[in-house]
Amino acid sequence: MEFGLFVQGYVPAARSAVDPMAEHKALMEETKYVIQADKSGFKYAWASEHHFLEEYSHLSANEVFLGYLAHATERIHLGSGIFNPLAQVNHPVKVAEKVAMLDHLSEGRFEFGSGRGAGSHEILGFIPGVTDMNYTKEIWEETIAEFPKMWLQEEYPGFQGKHWQLPPRKIFPKPYGKSHPAMWYAAGSPSSYAMAARKGLGVLGFSVQKVSDMEWVLEQYKTAIQEAEPVGDFVNDNVMVTSTAICAPTHDEAVRIAVEGGLNRLQSLVFRYHDTFPRPEGIPEWPETLPEYNAEIIELLIAEELMICGDPDEVTAQCKRWEQAGADQLSFGLPIGVPFEDTMQTIRLIGEHVIPKIDTDPVHRSSRFRAAAGG
Repeated sequence: MEFGLFVQGYVPAARSAVDPMAEHKALMEETKYVIQADKSGFKYAWASEHHFLEEYSHLSANEVFLGYLAHATERIHLGSGIFNPLAQVNHPVKVAEKVAMLDHLSEGRFEFGSGRGAGSHEILGFIPGVTDMNYTKEIWEETIAEFPKMWLQEEYPGFQGKHWQLPPRKIFPKPYGKSHPAMWYAAGSPSSYAMAARKGLGVLGFSVQKVSDMEWVLEQYKTAIQEAEPVGDFVNDNVMVTSTAICAPTHDEAVRIAVEGGLNRLQSLVFRYHDTFPRPEGIPEWPETLPEYNAEIIELLIAEELMICGDPDEVTAQCKRWEQAGADQLSFGLPIGVPFEDTMQTIRLIGEHVIPKIDTDPVHRSSRFRAAAGG
């Protein structure tokens, strides 16, 4: 199992209220997290694209963020988690150009994750009047198979679809090497995992909450991908899942950091904006938030495998549970309410004590698939 980091530009109101530079500091701190992850042996870093989501995610222009990191890092793969390729948000040609440019700047270390937006607040900002959020699936389905054509054909023959059109054009730059970056899809429901598999796409499993969730998503995905008809140059047989992670020298210190991290507000914001997700029992309607977490709640979340938290040996054991469940990649969504130094400590400790015991392959899984296609 490989390891990654997920950043999203979280700027909690409590931080903004006392620091007029809070947004800037949060964004710059997240670049430092990725740079440290690169040094610590993480293989992937994923950066979100969200719009209009106050507090939850101020990382909107992630291609700029990732372009900076392409120069500032050496080995870590940099992924869009996601680029939104809906024509009303980002014209598909512009997305293809951004992907290829980042592939060059990183010299083949870019991973192309796509998706359809966070929920009604974000989607309705670009496509007003939509009453069924599944409408975006139709746009995405129409578009996703066009990207490999833009990258690999000398002249793209053009496209006449329901939602966007383009006459024949030569699209530059072409990706780095002979193939193109691995393609991923941010999936939620079991049917979405299977759909991604049939198209040969890796899955960004932001919706997987705990280890037991892996069983049904993997069954859907790994069965369907055996008969994939890839939209791209190769099949990216990959399932990435995310979990909150806090690692400290002792268990008690890790729990203390978690208690003080404001995790209740971040979790409440998830369901404020991701209103297409099923709302679990006990999650209040915004602006009401979950109560602040205490040590007892943190211990319960650890026991229920809803977060990774503890000393290096405990975190190693918790990560091995994900590996045993079949995850191809575990990416950590760092709790941004946690102070900068505590977060850097988590990255360093996981890199020093956890990753070497689990990920012993120096080659990125996605690179193997791309190399087999000649790129």
